[in-house]
Amino acid sequence: MSLTRRDFARRSALTGAGIALAGSVGALATAPGALASTDAETAGDHEEDRQPRIGYGPLLPDPDGILALPAGFSYRIITYSGKTKLESGEFTPSNHDGTSTFDGPRGATLLVNNHELKGPRAKWAHPVPLTEGLVYDPAASGGCTVVEVRHDHVAEWVGIAGTSTNCAGGNTPWGTWLTCEETEDKAGQNGMTKDHGYVFEVDPEDRRANRDPKPIKALGRYAHEAVVVDPKRGHLYLTEDASGPNGLLYRWTPPEGFSHGRGRLRTLADDAGRLQVFKCFDSGGRYVDDLSRATKIGTVYGVDWVDVPDRDARTVSVRKQFASGEVTRARKLEGMWWGDGGTYIVSSFAREESPVQHDGQVWFYDPRRRTLTLKVLLGVNTDPARDGAFDGPDNITVSPYGGLVIAEDGEGVQHLFGATDSGRTYPIARNELNMGSAEEPEYSEFTGVTFSPDGKTLFANIQEPGIMLAITGPWKRQKRD
Repeated sequence: MSLTRRDFARRSALTGAGIALAGSVGALATAPGALASTDAETAGDHEEDRQPRIGYGPLLPDPDGILALPAGFSYRIITYSGKTKLESGEFTPSNHDGTSTFDGPRGATLLVNNHELKGPRAKWAHPVPLTEGLVYDPAASGGCTVVEVRHDHVAEWVGIAGTSTNCAGGNTPWGTWLTCEETEDKAGQNGMTKDHGYVFEVDPEDRRANRDPKPIKALGRYAHEAVVVDPKRGHLYLTEDASGPNGLLYRWTPPEGFSHGRGRLRTLADDAGRLQVFKCFDSGGRYVDDLSRATKIGTVYGVDWVDVPDRDARTVSVRKQFASGEVTRARKLEGMWWGDGGTYIVSSFAREESPVQHDGQVWFYDPRRRTLTLKVLLGVNTDPARDGAFDGPDNITVSPYGGLVIAEDGEGVQHLFGATDSGRTYPIARNELNMGSAEEPEYSEFTGVTFSPDGKTLFANIQEPGIMLAITGPWKRQKRD
């Protein structure tokens, strides 16, 4: 049943006209130059009163030049491309990206780690090895590795190979990983021998289940970024990182009678279920062409869903199959994570290709109410080389300690940072691995932010050269502010 513009306008009127302004103070706190991340207002003279109301305090430089962390925190390098090795003897592949954790055998933690490698294998020093039985396209350089972590032991092996530009993805309620190809290359393009731009399922526990990889074509072929599963309704939501025109948010509805489970998505027909694209409208019933139009935290849009004509994009990219006024778009739709009964969705930044410029949004889609609410807004960072302001959110996870943890993929300094329920931000880590020079420093983005199943360890990646890190420390529940 469609949620009409009239229905949404009537509902908004009943809940009050102030709904679009809720949380606007939080928007100010995340603007460039604001000090929400080091907020140390005191309520008295006691030590506990001098602690930051949110976050963990200032970041301390790392003598090893890898990761700056707050006092009391430490990190461990889990994998390092070109240095650590797989069980089969090859070096860990490079360009770590989306990651998720799973309970492993005998108390171990299993992680599936994407490697965002695009184009021919000869282009990369450390592509994903072409392990027999796990290869989709032998010409492609990307894929996933599975990492087993114990206190005194790390092992790594290939989960899937021969895929391209494995950027983000998402875990499933049944314990697998959906890896997404952020490309639209067809066979014959960039050296590929098969079409790319699909989602594949990787099982971290059962290596046999990963043999003979098969794309889940029912989920469409486009520049996939991330995916989440609604455990109650069975829908899958997917983001697209693309421009010219800007990308789309997708929803896949399973066919009648289909039940989710390990390996079942790969059994679907190529046209199974319904693949749709979102279309938003504001509280006045007005169509919203682009998510960058929202300039206040708390802005709420109603959402309808429009069918995709040709999900495999045989002649025209999916996002180009819609005329102006038919769908809503957003630049750099990035990470997603399911939590709080819905999905958090990142729009990384907006520039000249968008109606309004910003340096990052985080939205929350409520599937029961069919509403999209702006939770975090980052103003344009005019001085990205200066530490303090955040820009370019990318991978995201819901924190067991409240709020969100976000990997930064912006300009200049790169952070892991937290965001409270009201949209205020604070630093968790800073990348100190300078790949440039002292005069012109350059820092790779963070990716793959995810907590261990027990919530005690935060895993994250430095994408280049490809380093997986395990961060531990005095985690605490963040105050609702």
